[in-house]
Amino acid sequence: MLNRISDLPATFLGPEEYRSDAGARFAAIDDFFWKLERRQSFQEEDDDGYRAFMRGDWDGAQRMEARALGALRRRFESVGFEYRRVRIVERPVSPYLQWEMQALRVRAEAGEGIRVLDAEAVHGQEEGGLLPEVVIVGTGALYEVGYDQAGVHNGARRIVDQEVIGACRAEMAVLWDKGEDLASYVTREIDPLPPPLAQL
Repeated sequence: MLNRISDLPATFLGPEEYRSDAGARFAAIDDFFWKLERRQSFQEEDDDGYRAFMRGDWDGAQRMEARALGALRRRFESVGFEYRRVRIVERPVSPYLQWEMQALRVRAEAGEGIRVLDAEAVHGQEEGGLLPEVVIVGTGALYEVGYDQAGVHNGARRIVDQEVIGACRAEMAVLWDKGEDLASYVTREIDPLPPPLAQL
């Protein structure tokens, strides 16, 4: 079902509408907030660590991400549900993804559940194109999060059909079970890499 999301009826929301709509549904989550990340690069201009990375300040980028640990830990401890993110990774790892893994490591340490899955594991589901970027807010709504060619967020398509949401939640659980814990992946695959080039 995940590979069919783009073809299903949905309501388009602009970036601010999406954030507001999804945020309003958080209180109703009683189990999982799911997130699937498939793209290998995004634009994150509102993130200090990302901007430092783009300037070529790799040490500064990592320090800036680490500063968020306390606030993130309080955030994850305050909710009554579990965050579960599945991050699909292609090889060779993109410069962006090398940076993002530093931010994700901090989020994992703070309490977010994050697992990594090699792109080869989902190739069978991508005959018609790459899997979409997906956020599932409990059982209330699924969002196909949109980005332009440069990787800038430009809104989301909202689906509230319970059959679709249920099927996608089940597929996300399968991907989660196949994934590797972020900490072990980063230690083995990311930490040995030289600092990334400041370009996408």
